[in-house]
Amino acid sequence: MAKYSIDDIMDRLGVDSNKADEQQSLPEGPEPKPEDKAIARPKRNLPVKARGETGITKLGDPQGELAGSATSEIYTPEAESSSEQLALGEVLLERGVVTREQMTVAQQVIKQTPGATLGQVLVEQGADEIEIQQAVAEIARLPFERIDSEQGLDSFEAGLVQRLSLEFCKKNVVMPLRREGRRVVIGATTPNAVFVLDQVKRALGVPGVKLVLVTGADVRGAIELMDDESEDDGEDLDDILADVQEIDVEVTKESEDDHSLEAKAGESPVIRYVNYIIQTAIKEGASDIHVEPSEKKLRVRYRIDGTLFEMMNPPQGMSAAITSRLKIMANMDISERRIPQDGRIKCVVSGRKLDLRVSTLPTPFGEKMVMRILDTKSINVQLEDLGFEEQTLELWRQQVRSPHGIVLVTGPTGSGKTTTLYSSLRQLDKGKLNVSTVEDPVEYSLDGITQTQTHEKIGMTFGAALRALMRQDPDVIMLGEIRDFETAQIAVQAALTGHLVLSTLHTNDAPSSITRLVNIGLEPFLLGAAVNGVLAQRLARRLCSKCKEQGEGTEEMREYFEMQGLPVDQLWEPRGCEKCRSTGYAGRVGIYELLVVDDALRDIVARNPNVSEFRRMCLERGMVSLRDDGMRKAAVGDTSVQEILRITKEAS
Repeated sequence: MAKYSIDDIMDRLGVDSNKADEQQSLPEGPEPKPEDKAIARPKRNLPVKARGETGITKLGDPQGELAGSATSEIYTPEAESSSEQLALGEVLLERGVVTREQMTVAQQVIKQTPGATLGQVLVEQGADEIEIQQAVAEIARLPFERIDSEQGLDSFEAGLVQRLSLEFCKKNVVMPLRREGRRVVIGATTPNAVFVLDQVKRALGVPGVKLVLVTGADVRGAIELMDDESEDDGEDLDDILADVQEIDVEVTKESEDDHSLEAKAGESPVIRYVNYIIQTAIKEGASDIHVEPSEKKLRVRYRIDGTLFEMMNPPQGMSAAITSRLKIMANMDISERRIPQDGRIKCVVSGRKLDLRVSTLPTPFGEKMVMRILDTKSINVQLEDLGFEEQTLELWRQQVRSPHGIVLVTGPTGSGKTTTLYSSLRQLDKGKLNVSTVEDPVEYSLDGITQTQTHEKIGMTFGAALRALMRQDPDVIMLGEIRDFETAQIAVQAALTGHLVLSTLHTNDAPSSITRLVNIGLEPFLLGAAVNGVLAQRLARRLCSKCKEQGEGTEEMREYFEMQGLPVDQLWEPRGCEKCRSTGYAGRVGIYELLVVDDALRDIVARNPNVSEFRRMCLERGMVSLRDDGMRKAAVGDTSVQEILRITKEAS
């Protein structure tokens, strides 16, 4: 805060300071008590201008008018904020709490993130919050206290928390600690919580409050104690929480990698907007979030049911700030904008634990960011719910329960291969079998299964990891993907020596997977002996249940349905409504092509046939193609003929 002498201020106002002293002099009285000084300090330091929740609010003088241009120089929020942050930075550097590099990065973030404070940014970067808050308290001349969670509810006054509500304490990061006479001691994380303290006074009905600084971690720990207590003794808080939604009162325990988006919703406009982007994506059921800068605007697109939709256009000026915020959450280097980066965000949205895989790509107008949403809810699907026909489902279960051999799932990226494999692994008796996986990356955690992450840079490849697993007495091995000859060769050896190997390939249909492995370098006779089955799959958009309608279809469609023995009077078509964003589709359903390799086909594989010849032989032996399976689902109204023709064009 800028410093002025009282004489200079009175001269600018045109008041004789000597007369003012005579008129304003007060009789001497007894020395005020220490606690009275503590109460009076905030009033003496209250600025003429104070930052409110919606902007800058001018506090009027007794006459209701500002004294003039002279008083406008007494206080400026920017000057005070910058001077306080400068003083805090000097103290932290002097004490060795942060390094010069951390301070430089933090200052860059503050410039790009309106409303962010130096302490908040440094804590997010991993600095010690306790030492930072101690320094803030000393600069603000406020006491600093710790909330000892080990003492349970004795570390604060639970009755006051109930009167304020957990929602209020959580949103404003404050905690009423105790009573001192007629005052209540309030723990807050910022010394400028003037408006919050006024709300606390009104809510508690007390004449005054005493502010002490605490850490955000201590406040969250205290709230978690109250939350746990309310679960045990819900009768005491039922009336208080009757109008509060579950999302508002849920508290999660943070670790270094966990970010509770709800707890950060009120820290700054940029942080709130980033939270809004992620929360909206989860609400809409998106699988990916695209943040794309351009010359004139910034657009945010969601991939929903395999299709990208442009959902919002933040102001172009927020582009750098939004990118920096996401990079901080993903533990990326925010100072590096010239090369691509990868990161990971672990967060909790509406009680659901999510992983966001973040990727950046430099463009002429900034960094494009794509976030893949990995939701455990979407992966916890039973095989029966994936869209298998009954006969196909039974055959696939037999393949997964085989004692040895290779079982492949094939399809393009985003066709649901991982979901099918994870659902298949859940069918196994993990109590009697040693099930292990090698993945890049490990997208979801599975109970009772050993999961291994590959690291190409240190030599932990699929081949190296698979070779190590072979010494771990495995029964079932799942490979994220067979990419090269080394991995394919070890997988075949494992299958031929009594192990069941599940893996994926990127091919258009099931028969071409055999040809792909031969092209990698495997001997055809080894493949014929090792491979048990191949499942090709796609995800077709499901017709919206609210607006789908029956249509006549084209003559070719009706002829095709008649040849397949399907009812031609039940051709369903998309129409579009508000629920499905006028697309006619909502959700997705799987279509499958299962190739079971029997003894006759093993002999054919050993002769190394070409792709078209081998596919024809498989169809003659009863394999149901992707298009045929899709048309069966179109006949019952699960999807449309147009959608099946679109996604099976290359597999036909």
